[in-house]
Amino acid sequence: MHIKYFATFRELAGERSFDLDEPPPDVAGLLELLATRYGDRFRRAVLADGHLGPELILLVNGRNVRLTGGLATPLTPRDDVSVFPMVAGG
Repeated sequence: MHIKYFATFRELAGERSFDLDEPPPDVAGLLELLATRYGDRFRRAVLADGHLGPELILLVNGRNVRLTGGLATPLTPRDDVSVFPMVAGG
């Protein structure tokens, strides 16, 4: 699995990307693993009271996990994951 970080999530992770040979079975497990790797600030940004963080856009193979099962979205070792913050502007 290849995980790419963008904008503020890149700063929180301290790296542009991360490769994971044996990912957890679902997004919930992935976010727990990443939160353990990157610490409390990252955890607060990606998880909120057992749900996806409100400022998080998480894409698995280009599809927003909020539309594919949320934390229960299944994962495979071949997946590409992109981690973005919400962006507003005009």
